[in-house]
Amino acid sequence: MSENCYHCGQIIAKERISFDEKIFCCNGCKSVFEILNINNLGNFYELNKRSGIRPNEDNISQFDYLDTPEIFNNVTDFSEGNTSLVTFKIPVIHCSSCIWLLESLHTLNENINYSQVNFTRKNVQISFNHNELKLSDLAKFLTNLGYKPVINLETADKKEETFDKTLVIKLAIAGFAFGNGMFFSYPEYAADIMGTTDYYWENYKHLFRFIMFLLATPVVFYSASDYFKSAWFGSKNKIVNIDVPIVLGILMLYGRSIYEVLTNYGAGYFDTLCGLLFFMLLGKLFQKRTYSALSYDRDYKSFYPIAVTKVDFAGKQENILLSDLRIGDRIMVRNQEIIPVDAILINGEGNIDNSFITGESASIPKKAGDKIFAGGKQVGSALELEVIKTVNQSYLTQLWNKEAFKKYETGLDTLTNEISKYFTFIILGITLIAGIYWAQIDFEKMFQVVAAILIIACPCALALSAPFTFGHVMRILGRNKFYVKDTLTIEKISKIDTLVFDKTGTITHHKKSNINFEGNEMAEFDLKNIKSLLKNSNHPLSKSLYEFLAMEDEYFPVENFREIPGKGYEAEVRGNLYRIGSAKLVGLDSKNLETAVHISRNEVYLGKYIFENEYREDLNALFKTLSDHKIHILSGDNSSEELKLRAMIPNVTGMAFNQSPEDKLNYIKHLQDANQKVAMFGDGLNDAGALKQSNVGIAVADDTNSFTPSSDVIMSGEKLVGFEKYLKFCKDAMSIVKITFAISFMYNIIGLSFAVTGHMSPLFAAILMPISSISVVAFTSVATWWRSAKYFKINN
Repeated sequence: MSENCYHCGQIIAKERISFDEKIFCCNGCKSVFEILNINNLGNFYELNKRSGIRPNEDNISQFDYLDTPEIFNNVTDFSEGNTSLVTFKIPVIHCSSCIWLLESLHTLNENINYSQVNFTRKNVQISFNHNELKLSDLAKFLTNLGYKPVINLETADKKEETFDKTLVIKLAIAGFAFGNGMFFSYPEYAADIMGTTDYYWENYKHLFRFIMFLLATPVVFYSASDYFKSAWFGSKNKIVNIDVPIVLGILMLYGRSIYEVLTNYGAGYFDTLCGLLFFMLLGKLFQKRTYSALSYDRDYKSFYPIAVTKVDFAGKQENILLSDLRIGDRIMVRNQEIIPVDAILINGEGNIDNSFITGESASIPKKAGDKIFAGGKQVGSALELEVIKTVNQSYLTQLWNKEAFKKYETGLDTLTNEISKYFTFIILGITLIAGIYWAQIDFEKMFQVVAAILIIACPCALALSAPFTFGHVMRILGRNKFYVKDTLTIEKISKIDTLVFDKTGTITHHKKSNINFEGNEMAEFDLKNIKSLLKNSNHPLSKSLYEFLAMEDEYFPVENFREIPGKGYEAEVRGNLYRIGSAKLVGLDSKNLETAVHISRNEVYLGKYIFENEYREDLNALFKTLSDHKIHILSGDNSSEELKLRAMIPNVTGMAFNQSPEDKLNYIKHLQDANQKVAMFGDGLNDAGALKQSNVGIAVADDTNSFTPSSDVIMSGEKLVGFEKYLKFCKDAMSIVKITFAISFMYNIIGLSFAVTGHMSPLFAAILMPISSISVVAFTSVATWWRSAKYFKINN
């Protein structure tokens, strides 16, 4: 007696696997069963006994070529140590359950570290242990789960995707059926209007009705297939999404039309149904175009202008945009800086922390000639690298948005989802009540009323309002050198009530300081060594001192570089151990209240450089405009400039000096414990912990690579004094979103009123659907432009 697989329902022919008192035909089916039951989704099998996908093992060897070194290097995004990252194109990703399953791969295979789905691009990025799991085996594993990856030259070369014409084809079919359906139904409408019997219609009406049925059927089952899939897969995961009412309306009109034709009661609603789906797909196409325009990860290639230090063969440094970098250029990466491109190490001792990419904190040593991947962070002395791959800034931004650096806070996106969920149940309830009422009053009209309610109630405009508004705001902010990580950050900025500023390098210029040396005159030998060492640090005082030492820019190898957080750093240059930093670092117990960099050589104190910081212009005006916010100042320096700061910021709430990176983080946490919404301003690298802890971390960058995963915003230092404009614009954006919510609700309320009372046809309801979305987009475009023009006079 033949047996059937519990998951896919097919006859077991090759392999019989017993698990949990059930029989499976392969490990793929067994694995899907396991993960479904672990997450309490066992009702999958109750909903559809034959819905599983059976892996096709006949062509499973087709992926063996992926293990060829040349192919492996071309396909993978990253490969270092035990970890590789690969992005697979998987066209069959179609719903939230697919996303959930593909992002749970680590629970099925211990050699998979994590997986992240990009739904709009239909791909999944997977981090895996390539020593334990071959790339070909990973592709087979996905195939066994029913998600066969598409690997070809286009996906391997990471080319831009071509436009998906499927929706356009579905729209064209619906339009063709709608036009011809109206043509074949015209004789019946004309006969009804004139009240006469047409001989031609009486003899051919059955043929005409059958043609209309043939026209409508592919529209229902092909053109509207996305609505059916969405509703079905949502129901499998116990989610009643916004497509459920639409599907019910389509099926009701289609079924009623077939009934009328078969019983010769009437011509049905085939023409209306085709027109309804035509206008609904027209609205869907508009929404898709809108979302494509707001595809941030695609636009990020030119979104954030990361600066990088380019070095010529004479050793001269120049800060250029990352987008201007070319293969063969040489760049310098300092301690704690992110490597922006794939490169070959030319000079320096590489100690690469790839936690930004892999999530693992282990550092990997590198020597001259080794390849270094974009996204790694150098820990140690400065490196000179040669660029070997063109810049893919969208890859860096994907890292910026990586799951590990997200701050989990609910916002309007969550609110929209909750509203949509309850909205669907409310609409179904209204539909049921209206259906019962009209069934007693006018049974024929009941079908039109119910269909109109189900169609008009779709909250498409509601779902579109927040992402489109925030997307437009992000672009305007970016053009004005205020780069926001995601849309939720805009909402968080609007709620900020406390502002914490780091002093050095944030409210001060890192290149503009009055510097005086105190100590014995240093020999040129030491000055050149010190300048070589200063080049390795990204600290604002080190950069200022590097610029101050006016001598020929010679670079000597730096060995055993070590940074001591909050104190300074040490290293060997030409056989001498130098320490640069605080008084404690060089063995002094100085109580002088001054900003100074102390230097020692081989445990012998050489002297100190005393800094008189120059603050950014118009800071007094900035802090006056922020009078309704609590202002805090943090500094790793001593309190020598406290009086100057209090005069500059009369409304300051608190100040703290001699703060280590950990002290700054705890300071932020203490404010948050008092229910304050905190925005932290720092240099992006030395304040990484405090930036991540804050509600909104803002990295203030001048001309350096301040790309950091810890920040939510990266803003140009020259724009800091105008921060109040960005703050107000974000608050205005929230008001605009709330107004669009009101417009969407008003549209639904008015539309429902007409539909429930029987004054709206399903076709007219379908026409209003795209009109509502267009009105929301038009309003938010005009509103955001109008508000931005108030704050940003140029480049808005």
